[in-house]
Amino acid sequence: MSATAPRWRAGDLAERFALELRGDPDQSVAGVATLALADAGQLSFLSNPQYRAQMQGSRAGVIVLRADDAPLRNGTALIARDPYVAYAQIAALFEAQPAAAAGIHPSAVVDASATIAPGASIGPLCVVEAGTVIEQGAVIGPGCVIGPDCTVGADSRLVARVTLVTRVRLGKRVLVHPGAVIGSDGFGLAFERDHWIKVPQLGGVRIGDDCEIGANCTIDRGALEDTVLEEDVRLDNQIQIAHNVFIGAHTAMAGCSAVAGSARIGRYCLIGGAAGILGHLSIADRVTVTAMSLVTHSLTAAGEYSSGTPIQENRQWRRNAARFRHLDELARRLKALEKDSAP
Repeated sequence: MSATAPRWRAGDLAERFALELRGDPDQSVAGVATLALADAGQLSFLSNPQYRAQMQGSRAGVIVLRADDAPLRNGTALIARDPYVAYAQIAALFEAQPAAAAGIHPSAVVDASATIAPGASIGPLCVVEAGTVIEQGAVIGPGCVIGPDCTVGADSRLVARVTLVTRVRLGKRVLVHPGAVIGSDGFGLAFERDHWIKVPQLGGVRIGDDCEIGANCTIDRGALEDTVLEEDVRLDNQIQIAHNVFIGAHTAMAGCSAVAGSARIGRYCLIGGAAGILGHLSIADRVTVTAMSLVTHSLTAAGEYSSGTPIQENRQWRRNAARFRHLDELARRLKALEKDSAP
């Protein structure tokens, strides 16, 4: 634990985050850790009941937990309705983010027509092209390329090697992780007799306030209208968002998922890892799509949806896969038997 790490009293944490304190209000916290590894100067949390046994043996000085689990805790505790949310809020107090120096690094190339706010930071080896606006407090990390006619909203941060190709609008406090490419060509093609003709992608990308874009994500610009992410959308790493997709506010998508062109995803949705959503479909608000699922038709009601088969021992899977080829034949035979046996 660093000697310069901030220290918080358990009582102060309880007051700051409106939590109930049980135990010593003067218990000092200088960091966070797992139940298994925390020491007396650290805070941990219990959210999943499967880890109750670890909590009982934990050396953590403070544990955040639900009221139902409090009798199991022999030591200082903070009672929360959702321990994971409370932990996230507390852990942010110990996340040291060095402040970026305002101004333009000497190695950066900035077009004369770009508008850079005095409090913005443009890092080494960045390129900012014509007509782009970088607002107050925005941080453009090393090696980023900001193409023409883009806007990076106030207090947004592009960590490193991010590319905004053209006509990209980022709202306020947007966080974009390394390697992301936003505003690249949508996959628009028209087939004429024996060859493809590229369809110009004349739209842009609009990303709302407080969104987070994971490492190596790709978000294509629209063909005519914009690709849109509303506020507080969270994308994990390596996600593909095709042209003219609309993603509603507060939706989160896990890694390697993909959305085909012109699909519309509602608000407060959860899309599991490696899930695929076909183009031109609509997904209602508050839909959960579990990992590895393929969405082939619109989902018009809130709820949890899955597709695919669970993992099996290989020989069993091969037998079932072989039988699957005969499923239609078996269904027809069963229907015929039912018809023959009907009174």
